[in-house]
Amino acid sequence: MSTPVTPTAGTAQGGQSTPAGNPRGRVVVASLIGTSIEFYDFYIYATAASLVFPALFFPNAADPTTQLLSSFAVFGVAFVARPVGSVLFGHFGDRVGRKATLVASLLTMGIATILIGLIPAASTPGWAVAAPAVLVLCRFAQGLGLGGEWSGAALLATENAPQGKRAIYGTFPQLGAPIGFILANTVFISLSTALSPEQFADWGWRIPFLASAVLVIVGLWVRLSLLETPAFRKVVEAEAVAKVPVARVFRTSWKQIVSGTFIMLATYALFYLMTTFTLNYGIASTAPTDGSPAGLGYEKIDFLWMLIIGVVFFGIFTLVSGPMAEKFGRRAHLIWVTVAIVLFGGLFVPLFSAGHIGVQTLLILGFTLMGLTFGPMAAVLPELFPANVRYTGSAVAYNLSSVLGAAVAPFIAVWLWAKADGSPVLVGIYLSAMAVITLVALLLERETRDVAYDDNVTA
Repeated sequence: MSTPVTPTAGTAQGGQSTPAGNPRGRVVVASLIGTSIEFYDFYIYATAASLVFPALFFPNAADPTTQLLSSFAVFGVAFVARPVGSVLFGHFGDRVGRKATLVASLLTMGIATILIGLIPAASTPGWAVAAPAVLVLCRFAQGLGLGGEWSGAALLATENAPQGKRAIYGTFPQLGAPIGFILANTVFISLSTALSPEQFADWGWRIPFLASAVLVIVGLWVRLSLLETPAFRKVVEAEAVAKVPVARVFRTSWKQIVSGTFIMLATYALFYLMTTFTLNYGIASTAPTDGSPAGLGYEKIDFLWMLIIGVVFFGIFTLVSGPMAEKFGRRAHLIWVTVAIVLFGGLFVPLFSAGHIGVQTLLILGFTLMGLTFGPMAAVLPELFPANVRYTGSAVAYNLSSVLGAAVAPFIAVWLWAKADGSPVLVGIYLSAMAVITLVALLLERETRDVAYDDNVTA
């Protein structure tokens, strides 16, 4: 993998290069299906971490709250691995090319997900220690894969986009997040409905993990048919490939890494509070007797359907965000959305207290804001970096933000929830605080809509 393959590019009117053999529809499908698969893998773990893994892999914990916190701690391992994956896959993405690296990241995460479906429970003789240890290793591998996946998919879409449509094309890999979420949770709902609780806890939860093998094969088939992006071909033609991309990007673009990290912070905090925290708060007993904090008392299946309804709005407004970011600019669009997230944190208590309609309204509002803030990120973060370190730079910023905004968010939310005696008030304040930090980062950053995207390299 030392010499990138450089297929001949065609030339559009005005001298703009076009992707030889890369039809627009194939680019959209390849960027969308890959992230859909990756997020499917990621979300089935997130759902299992809330519903199954606490008792399955941590049966010796002192109480249910400790089991849940232990499960979320392993959930956070992937976020620690993601910056490592961003450096590893970013290196090859900037040295060898986007296509080969995307294939490798998909395989890494897919194999790890399948293996999770094969781990014996901790109650199996001889697996009391080994089961959670193997789970941690697989979770780390999932994080490595996702650490390289997002940036590559974002570049696949935006580096193949026509002039003035990068943010629009960039929404397609972002759309993989709501699609993966809906697919993963629909599978879990179907299994929970078809199987008894005992069957689901015993073996049914494994099916979504093992089924990932089919999705990975489909994703590989689509991606292997692609050619390299025009921007990377230009880097090769200019003999500007970085020998050590991570060293160069930290030397020349460290300010952009810091800026991109904090620009994504509110997005990550919002998403993982809206998915993992709301699920646990929604299905927790209104009058627990085991010392755990009180919740809303919904049935698990009922609340998952409520989440899925909310995520539909996530998908719709992800697509809406692209044209908005093109028309108004990335910076202006995100500033107003982030202000809305700050205000949204203050609605946790009144909406969670307003019955079924209030809770569903909160989920719809939260996921609508999620689509509006997440959608433009596939254009915003790559636009901060020169083409020859773009994969590494955008991946590092994206995944460092995942550590600060997502790895600790479920853990902190559970702690704040318990600290406030079952009230979500502190969780809402926490979200608002993360959004304020993002707002400051956006105010300090320049607009990136009109940057030279294909032709800029760093020495």
